[in-house]
Amino acid sequence: MEQGSPQAFLGTGFKFPVQVDENTGRMATISYEEDIKEAIYIILMTKKGERLRNPDFGCGIHQYTFEVLDYTTVSAMKREVEYALVHWEPRIQEIRVKVDTEQEEGMVLIEIGYVVRKTNNPFNLVFPFYMNEGFGGE
Repeated sequence: MEQGSPQAFLGTGFKFPVQVDENTGRMATISYEEDIKEAIYIILMTKKGERLRNPDFGCGIHQYTFEVLDYTTVSAMKREVEYALVHWEPRIQEIRVKVDTEQEEGMVLIEIGYVVRKTNNPFNLVFPFYMNEGFGGE
């Protein structure tokens, strides 16, 4: 029999961007499903090679900055996101990725659906990726 609650498996991490909790004066933290959501954003915003001690960490979508948004590019971006999430976020499963190019020019919305392994709760998030600047964020 497993010890602890399902939420304990989901973990706790620093709030992103890093902040100080006004009430305690300590680093602000988040837990459980919110920690997973922020971890996904961190994975997608990190370029491969950006972390010195872990150069493979991150997502390869940044290599498509300034590319033409055709079927080949959109398919490659989708594969990069799927691979990065499968490889770097073990707390999720049933990952579904859709790259929506029908937004403002120079931006795509990466729609991600996933299920948290320990709780079987489904979640969705949208990650805007700017093709001309190469920056993604909320």
